[in-house]
Amino acid sequence: MSDTQLDTAAVSAWVAGRLPGFDRPVTATKFSGGQSNPTYRLQTRSGNYVLRRKPPGVLLKSAHAVDREFRVQQALADTDVPVARVHLLCEDDNVIGAAFYLMDEVPGRNFDQPSLPDLDPTERDALMNEMNRVLAAIHNVDIDAVGLSDFGPTGNYYQRQLDRWTKQYHASQTEDLADMTALIDWLDTNMPDDDGQRTLVHGDYRLDNLLFAQNGPDCLAVLDWELSTIGHPYADLAAVIMQWSMPATTEGRGLAGVDREKLGLWSDERFVTEYCHRRGLSGIKRFEFYLAFCYFRMAAILQGVKKRALDGNASDPKRGLQLGAYVPEFARGGLAAAKGIA
Repeated sequence: MSDTQLDTAAVSAWVAGRLPGFDRPVTATKFSGGQSNPTYRLQTRSGNYVLRRKPPGVLLKSAHAVDREFRVQQALADTDVPVARVHLLCEDDNVIGAAFYLMDEVPGRNFDQPSLPDLDPTERDALMNEMNRVLAAIHNVDIDAVGLSDFGPTGNYYQRQLDRWTKQYHASQTEDLADMTALIDWLDTNMPDDDGQRTLVHGDYRLDNLLFAQNGPDCLAVLDWELSTIGHPYADLAAVIMQWSMPATTEGRGLAGVDREKLGLWSDERFVTEYCHRRGLSGIKRFEFYLAFCYFRMAAILQGVKKRALDGNASDPKRGLQLGAYVPEFARGGLAAAKGIA
């Protein structure tokens, strides 16, 4: 069975007796565009659900951890972080060929472009504020109280992330990139001391991973928790700023060259300042390191996407190759950020 198909009979049989209200018959429609865990809308007589599963094929170690996605969303159910309600986790690969979990479908608005072209300046400002609020809420979660203190190892988050993604990058490498080698070396040499901050980290926080209310700025759910862990919060914050430095195109999904003030969009400085205010921080030193790190990690992630596309295991192979072509640009961007010119 291909990645675009789902054995709904097998899913239904496994769910039977485990989830009240999950009624047959079940039809499945695959969401398009994702490069991570294949995601499907399941329609039943009693309502809609969403199924997330690991992709087929040989996967990098620790990648596509749907069990971690399930656990973190379950833990956040009663916090200030909006998440979809999760129901069941199946770790038996024999059911549909890979682990999967079920959650509620959240009917909300999703925006691909941070320029928010279909909104007016007041609406854009409100969504930026909500995006900022939710990010601070993630980092303000009491990880001990919600049972996530063991969700990531202790120690220097950036050192272990650098080590992890360097290994992942080399495992999926398809060509030699001098800029990527130089960026890895710079990050290793300029690693900041651990400042003691240890929070929940989303790992891929950006506008298109948020669902908003149909008639207002309220965020209803933060999606795609695959890369979440316990780590250092500035990685999420710098990732937002990095994304905005990208071209303001369908592919780039950034804000480069956009007159943000005119459109009601926040500046990098305002986003960082408001975030610090919400977390009780006086400011952030050496932000260039965190920004360079985010470029590096995105380059490593996209290299994995490219490799899966070439191997035929990508959720969307054509899109995977398109995204993989950006690896050299992210490597160059990381070096520019390291020099303070991003």
